[in-house]
Amino acid sequence: MLTESQLSHFDKLGYVVAENILTDDDLDLVIEDYSAHIDRRAQELYSIGRLSNTYKNEPFERRLALICEENTEIYEDIDIPAFLGEGIFEFLGNEHLMDVVESIVGPEIICNPIQHTRAKLPQSFVPTDTGDNTENEQKRTQMVEANVAPWHQDAQVHQEEADSTFILTVWIPLVDVTPENGCLQIIPGLHKENIVLWWKGPGWGLDQEDIENRHVETLPMRKGSVLLMHKLIPHSSTPNLTDGIRWSMDLRYQKKGTPTGRALYPHFVTRSRSHPESKYTDYNDWYQRWTNALKEVPLGKHPIREASITSHVSVTLDE
Repeated sequence: MLTESQLSHFDKLGYVVAENILTDDDLDLVIEDYSAHIDRRAQELYSIGRLSNTYKNEPFERRLALICEENTEIYEDIDIPAFLGEGIFEFLGNEHLMDVVESIVGPEIICNPIQHTRAKLPQSFVPTDTGDNTENEQKRTQMVEANVAPWHQDAQVHQEEADSTFILTVWIPLVDVTPENGCLQIIPGLHKENIVLWWKGPGWGLDQEDIENRHVETLPMRKGSVLLMHKLIPHSSTPNLTDGIRWSMDLRYQKKGTPTGRALYPHFVTRSRSHPESKYTDYNDWYQRWTNALKEVPLGKHPIREASITSHVSVTLDE
């Protein structure tokens, strides 16, 4: 559970970094899932001549980067739900994680289907010349740019039915996160203004004028730490200037019975103090629910939230 000091920090600033929450055993559920997936796919590509080396002896932080220098196919199925590993499913309801989530959300918790694993590629993968690039270089550039997040609020990525829902973002590094490999940056305290800062262009994000002259904090984090963040806190990420991958997860949790803003995709109970037996533990069913949902609405085809006509929209959360 969070301390009174940590809860006060969250209430005042809209975020808190809780250190030493997750053990190596906790995180290994995810890391081993991805390591096995990458190994299996690398062997497949090597066997058909589309990869010159499987890089089997390289460390977790480095292996996928070396593979992507040659072939980006594995990278394309890294994110949840493109990859639905059993270890990932088990981790979503991790007891150490639920303890800190409960401190803010309360004792009846569901896991929101907006879930991501981020494998931030090195910025050096973007070609420095402006001439014709290979297809693989073009794909790598797109992948690098996709994981240097622009300023945004997580309230911008769900549908309108969840506007009044308090949804807690939980950001988890799978490796140590430094200014060199790409930290999160946040603007603390803006949740107190109860506004969504829609930008004036298509899509989502924040206008530069909305973040100018605001205090920005950069958050290096150690593996095992957890960032808990209010959905109205603006945040972005910095480029990865190392030769490895900065691995992280961003998950979302909320009170049972509240709209998720992604009704097309499966949510489930990760903790219930009133009905402990209702905790969802059926991996095969979860996998099948996601598979069925993606057949109906593939990734990238789900409804995208349109920016409001007015750039600043007041919201009232049911906290």
